[in-house]
Amino acid sequence: MHNITKRTIITFLLALVLIGGTCLFVVKLVKHGDEWASFQANSHLFNDGVLSSGRILDVNGDFLAQASGNYWTYNDDSEIRKACMHTVGVADGKIATGAITRFSARLTGYNLITGAKHVGKDGINIYLTIDEDICKIAYQALGSYNGAVCIYNYETGEILCNVSKPTYDPAYPPTITDGDPAYDGVYLNRGLSSSFTPGSTFKLVTLAAALNEIKDVGNRTWNCPGTMQIGDQTITCTGTHGDIDIKTALNVSCNCVFAQIAVELGWKKMEKYANQVGLTTSYDINGIHTRPSSFVFKSKDDGDLGWAGVGQGKDLVNPISMMVYMGAIANGGRAAIPQLISKTTLLGGLQNSVYIKKKTDKLIDKPTAELITDYMKSNVTNTYGQSRFPGLDIYAKTGTAEVGGNSVSNSWFVGFIKNQGHPLAFAVYAEGGGSGSGTAATIASRVLQAAVA
Repeated sequence: MHNITKRTIITFLLALVLIGGTCLFVVKLVKHGDEWASFQANSHLFNDGVLSSGRILDVNGDFLAQASGNYWTYNDDSEIRKACMHTVGVADGKIATGAITRFSARLTGYNLITGAKHVGKDGINIYLTIDEDICKIAYQALGSYNGAVCIYNYETGEILCNVSKPTYDPAYPPTITDGDPAYDGVYLNRGLSSSFTPGSTFKLVTLAAALNEIKDVGNRTWNCPGTMQIGDQTITCTGTHGDIDIKTALNVSCNCVFAQIAVELGWKKMEKYANQVGLTTSYDINGIHTRPSSFVFKSKDDGDLGWAGVGQGKDLVNPISMMVYMGAIANGGRAAIPQLISKTTLLGGLQNSVYIKKKTDKLIDKPTAELITDYMKSNVTNTYGQSRFPGLDIYAKTGTAEVGGNSVSNSWFVGFIKNQGHPLAFAVYAEGGGSGSGTAATIASRVLQAAVA
């Protein structure tokens, strides 16, 4: 009897393990089945490691790329090919965030029931949210600068423009050797997968913290002597601004004032707000995860915190996460989570998917968002010049990110527009572009004009 009881218990435990393992497998199959099916060794879907079916179009149905056996064909316009390369991807899979790689299961028609198989000869049509013409203009506007131009609809989440440089023509891929400066970081989508020193654009985070945490902050003044010592650091400013309030400090982008504010707030509150506004979030964009921003606020030296508060030091910001924060300010505290897929259809045009917009958590209180909106409009009218943005109801902040040594500063311009029918937030980053009010603002103006045309 004792042996029977023992064997029964062991059998029962083994059954539990079997059931648990089966449940775990089913959960993983549901969650990761598309990734398993789209592995390049799957000869049902790949020819010589190249995805063998599917077509990619822009939001207007304009052709971007299509599988043709063991290679892909692309749009006839070489500038569109280069502008959209990081979003569309390349046949050899070197652009990890490209649609050809990341959406391979969708392109072939994988589903949980039928598994990995082609749907028709040509697979699935994926309509991306990007507009090829706007992307082409962004590519042209960046000119010789490496960087990123990211624009999206903060109400629907649709990414209209996601252009990254350096790039190359996927129809005629070059031979790229290690250390070639012309292609430094070419396989990374700078908007999605990179982070950079934000410069003064980060003052919009310090501003949000100050408006919430410092009593009667709007009626206070701070002194800017042009250069000041905080801890062991020398904080330098673009000018000697004297006694100014916080709104004026944002207009003139005063380092001394915002460094003092960061120190007054303390590292815990600075860390709290960098997290709260979504900069350290990794956004899930149709299965593509953005690189989270990173910061180091805690330090024995208040000077380090001061520099962090003005967007220097060890601050590293992802352009897409900054763009979403801009959308949240524009939208009263919450914004749509970005997406890159508009819809998918079968070969005959029958739509076989629905992508429902999702919103972020509350990134900022509505009254604070309204105040920051007013401050950002003041930046445009009093500092940058509204005439540079004709026809655009634009709200913005520049950033000039110092990179050390003799290198030219990197240029940022972030913000949003409220034109009827075009609720767009943006982040523009140009490496070696110098002043944000120069290079990045000029790029943004040109691309936004095209977006609202």
